[in-house]
This record gives sequence, C-alpha cells and structure tokens, in this order.
Amino acid sequence: MSTSSQETAINPAPSVALPPRDSALKTNQPPVWAITASETTDPTPLTAKCARDSRIDGVCCKELKNDDRHLIDPDVVRDVIIGLSDGLTVPFALTAGLSSLGESKLVVLGGIAELIAGAISMGIGGFLASQAERDHYRYLHKQTAERVLRSCSGEMEREVADVLGPVGVDETTCRAVAKNLRDVEVDGPNNGYASGSDEESSSSLRWSKDVGLTAFLLKFGEGLEEIPTLRLYVSAFTIGMGYLLGGLIPLFPYFFIPRAATALVYSCLVTGFILLVFGAVKARVTGAGTNALTIIWGAVSTLLVGGVAAGAAFGIVKALEGSTD
Repeated sequence: MSTSSQETAINPAPSVALPPRDSALKTNQPPVWAITASETTDPTPLTAKCARDSRIDGVCCKELKNDDRHLIDPDVVRDVIIGLSDGLTVPFALTAGLSSLGESKLVVLGGIAELIAGAISMGIGGFLASQAERDHYRYLHKQTAERVLRSCSGEMEREVADVLGPVGVDETTCRAVAKNLRDVEVDGPNNGYASGSDEESSSSLRWSKDVGLTAFLLKFGEGLEEIPTLRLYVSAFTIGMGYLLGGLIPLFPYFFIPRAATALVYSCLVTGFILLVFGAVKARVTGAGTNALTIIWGAVSTLLVGGVAAGAAFGIVKALEGSTD
C-alpha cells in the first residue's frame, strides 16, 4: 500500500451530510447547501446564502414564498369593483322606477339605452382619471428632478432620512443611501451590456426615470409611481365592461316576464343574490376574507350598501311619481 493511501485511510477526507431524501422529493428545485462556513475570505453572494441546515424544520427561506397568497393587481380589482357596483345599483334603480309603466318592453329599452351610455361614460371616466394621475406624476417627477439637481447634499440627506428614519434606518445609512442614489441619478446607470453609443443613450433614456434619488423620493416618500400608457386603456375597458355586465343582471328578468311588476320582484331577488356573491368574491380576492366569518361579512356588507343605494334611488323615483300625480 502506498504512502498516500495509508494517509487517506488514517485521515479520511471530511464528509458533508446530504439533506434527507424526503426533503428533496417535496420540491422540484435542486437541494441547496449552506456555504456560510466557506474557507474563502470573499463575501458570500446574496443569491447563494442559505441557512437551511441551521433551521429546525430544514426548510429553505425561498420555499416559504410559495405559501404566500398571490393576489390580483389591486388596480384591476378597484376598477372591477367600481364598474360592477355601479352597474348593479344604478340600472336596478332605473328599471325599478320604469316598472311603474306596466310593460317590460319599455323597461328593457330604457335599461339597454342606459347601460350603453353608462358603460361608455364610465369607461371614458376611468381613462381620463388614469390619464390625469399619469400627468400629475410626470409633473412631480420633473419638479423633483430639478430640485434634486439644485439642492445641496445635506438637504437630500434630510429628505432620505425623513423617509427611512421612521422604519428604523440609522442616520449613517441614510447618508450613504442619499449619496449613492444621487450619484446614480447624476452620473446615470451603467449598463455593462451596452457596447455602442446608441445603445448607451437608449439605455440611459429607458432607465433614467426608474433609478436615482428622484424615483426614490416619489415612490417611497410620496407613494407615487408612473402609470403605464397601457393602464389607461385597461382601466377604461375594465370599468366599462364591469358596468355593462353588472347592469345586465337586474335587467335580465325583464327579458322573459312581460309584466314589469312581476319582473321587478325577480330582479330584486337576482340582484340581491349577485350582490352577496360579489361581496364574498371581493373579500376573498382582496385578501380581506381570511376565514368564513370575514367572507360572510364582506358579502352581507356589500348587500347592505347596494340595497340601500338601490332602495334610495327607487324611493326617490316613487316620490317624484307621486308628486307629479
């Protein structure tokens, strides 16, 4: 036996315990070993750090993200709620008032005309509201960028400290963050993949509004972000279609029942049921409904709000009819 073989037998190479077989089968991702005890003096990259071996349950922190609920875009949810809630209440009040005419045909004609006009109006309103919000952000971005260039470093450090200080960031770190963000905004982002002057200029234009001290102050200080142009059309379409679909629900019984007074009863029942379902789904989608009790409360509260609005409109119509008689 050679000398190297004898040394290997006496001093075997250090072994590293592999993770249990069951934990590797639970996920589709490859196993991750901690390298925090590496012999190298270089700092461990953030993407390579893992403390799975030091945890009692042996679960990687990246796997905990799979337990989080992925909710729908809140802007889309807001537009759907605006469109459906208005569509369920306004056309219902109109059809209820027209039911005194006696014939469902007149109710259907008046309801369809109101639905089309209301959907177009709501869609245009959503588009103009998003456009105004985008223009307001661009105006503030221009004013803030000019102020960042003119202000001294001390003033910028104070503004950054006003944003980060309440969440526990110390003054030294705030100064470093302010200096780094201001240097990035003044010098421009360095894109390592750009090879030509045209690519560098296009990269600077593409990223100039998303990095630096101006974007930081607007996003975290004012809570504002630029609205994409596509968002304008998505908001208009979502609100308009929500109003149209919501308005068809109280109008649906009038298509099949010729007597308007009888169709009104079925319209009230159908609209009330849809309001309950809509409230439960809204509570679940927005994250407010974490258990059965909160989901039920979301459904009941939506029914109460929609019922009060529709009842008030119906009562006003009846009062006006009585006064004219």
